[in-house]
Amino acid sequence: MKNQEIRLSIEGMGCASCVGKIEKKLAAVDGIVSANINLVDRTARIEARPDTLETNIIDAIESAGSYQAKVLVSNEDESKKHEAEQAHLNYRIKQSALAILTGFPLMAASMLGLLPTLENQGFWLFIALATFGIMAYSGSHYFKGAWNGLKHKNTSMDTLVAMGTGVAWLYSTLVVLMPDLVPEASRHVYFEAALIVIALVNIGHVMEARARGKTNQAIEKLLSLQAKTARVLRDGKEMDIPIEEVLVGDVVRVRPGEKIPVDGSIIEGTSFVDESMLTGEPMPVSKSAHDEVIAGTMNDSGTFLYTATRIGAETTLAQIIETVRRAQSAKPDIARLVDKVASIFVPVVILLAFSTAMFWWLVMDNTTLALVTSMTMLLIACPCALGLATPISMIVGIGKAAESGILIRKGEALERMAHLTTIVLDKTGTITEGKPQVTDVQTSDNINQDDVLALAAAVETGSEHPLGKAIVDAAQTKNLELPSAQNFVATTGGGVSAQVDNQTIHIGNVSFLAENGIKMEGKWLNDAENMAKQAKTPVFLAKNNEIIAIIAIADPIKAETKQAITKLHALGLKVQMLTGDHEQTAWAVAKEVGIDVVTAQVKPDDKDNVIARLQKNGEIVGMVGDGINDAAALARANVGFAIAHGSDIAIESADVVLMRSNLTAIPDAIRISSATLTNIKQNLWGAFIYNSLAIPVAAGVLFVSMGLLLNPMLAGAAMAMSSVTVVSNANRLRFFKV
Repeated sequence: MKNQEIRLSIEGMGCASCVGKIEKKLAAVDGIVSANINLVDRTARIEARPDTLETNIIDAIESAGSYQAKVLVSNEDESKKHEAEQAHLNYRIKQSALAILTGFPLMAASMLGLLPTLENQGFWLFIALATFGIMAYSGSHYFKGAWNGLKHKNTSMDTLVAMGTGVAWLYSTLVVLMPDLVPEASRHVYFEAALIVIALVNIGHVMEARARGKTNQAIEKLLSLQAKTARVLRDGKEMDIPIEEVLVGDVVRVRPGEKIPVDGSIIEGTSFVDESMLTGEPMPVSKSAHDEVIAGTMNDSGTFLYTATRIGAETTLAQIIETVRRAQSAKPDIARLVDKVASIFVPVVILLAFSTAMFWWLVMDNTTLALVTSMTMLLIACPCALGLATPISMIVGIGKAAESGILIRKGEALERMAHLTTIVLDKTGTITEGKPQVTDVQTSDNINQDDVLALAAAVETGSEHPLGKAIVDAAQTKNLELPSAQNFVATTGGGVSAQVDNQTIHIGNVSFLAENGIKMEGKWLNDAENMAKQAKTPVFLAKNNEIIAIIAIADPIKAETKQAITKLHALGLKVQMLTGDHEQTAWAVAKEVGIDVVTAQVKPDDKDNVIARLQKNGEIVGMVGDGINDAAALARANVGFAIAHGSDIAIESADVVLMRSNLTAIPDAIRISSATLTNIKQNLWGAFIYNSLAIPVAAGVLFVSMGLLLNPMLAGAAMAMSSVTVVSNANRLRFFKV
């Protein structure tokens, strides 16, 4: 049986160390194949064996600390999750407001000398109790998280904040109750600092969460495309029903200006449909009978009826949303390294803070510096920004690609695309329209062209090949009567054969005919060469082992292909064409679009080998194709790009799916990849430099030598703002122009 995939929301995650703790717990659960925790949207995506119980997974997550996990099944669950997050943020704002309204007046009064001296023990005891109550309300989540972490023998950001503010309050209370135990020079209280730190960290989380909310606008836009109701015809009546009640086979009516509720095929009427949100193509697409329509796209002008073919999670839109989510939760290698660093960062910071305190207290005999430096270090060195640096940029980058009609199926592909050195393009359906047309029928003397076309069409009726379909279409256009064919045999990459009126017919390329013992006269080769020079594919027809005709078939080049290849060259990429077509035909197409390396007459099995040879020569290869015969090469390539209108096998084998059929999406995807990697590096360097400088600064190495001291309140603000800065920098990608 196929492994199950489970997606959960996780409440209580605060920093990158939480990710490592949860993933470690999940790794110990029997049946879990892989687990990816996303700190940005607070979710987990887990692949598990079919017999793995969801309750075991939830128990493992909640045993890692102060976390609550819940399975996400539907988009309705997603909406509830967003509502719960918003309510949570509103509560954090209330918590922050109380701490600020108390802490800042207390700090101002202290700076202005308006507060009584410490000898007024009753006043300060009241302040101690009041601040304790406010800390319990405004910062309870930090203390609960730290306590749960202690019970489970792990640490997190909660530990740092709880220790920093808790030590400040305990020390201040000690000064009030037992001043004789503290050297006179160190008799200072930090009640207001504890309150303001908690308020600032809370506010930082709110700002970070709101900035994070902007990162996933691509998913939100896709979700907003889903219609709520559908108008279906049942029992001769039209009725509006919830989209969840639509069944496969239902006949659905769509009127002008309405969203298409589910995927289907038009049976009556014509219209133009705006598919821009899914494909990135700005112009509405003409639709008529037998054309496919996609859920979430917008009907423009006409009214039509269509039959529902895919509903619910099976619709193209639902699968796109799920694919984007899956890719966004994937972790490139650099993110896994950061998670490992972050998982040991908090214990190291606590050890350094303790060592710093001991140094200033025991060696330098300065209790005030011991307290202030250790508290500041605990607050300023939290690795929140480090944990957010990679996933936040991945989410924005993959979402940006989706908005441009570029569906990144595997998160690792976003990282690899920026490093590609060679792009290999299939010809038919990729460079060209993939809709070949018969242009010439050249026959032996005294043989009627229509008779040859009818004979060829009779054999090709059983073929799935585009060239075969072009021959059948040409015969149907002329309303030719086709004879009956038996014993049809197709040779992949070569041609077809069958029996027609007790005569053996072979149709295919030169190598196919040679393999079947059919000799090729010079005249036919010359004619074929002339056709190939005109970018036409010559298809030979032999009757009873004698060639009697050549059918020339041309496939129009897509309008945007040359522009796309020019852009790829401008990015410094080598571009090659790989095709099973005749070499001269391939070169004619290549010269027209600006490709200077061609590998022609390649069998499907050999496409994979061509990619492997390029990789062996040091090339990092991107393969673009749309057919079943491209699947192996797409899977072999460092990044496989599939055209969305291609075969399902090709799409499943690819890392990236191009929802628009033109190749300009390839350079756009590579540019988005490069911009995202640059953004990740900026975030990582910023977070790394911040933490590297923050620790010695907080320890007093720099500031004390200058006669200054870093205030713990500034440390709390700096820690919070470091995360906000990383998230804000990632959000710049949303404005990247493709």
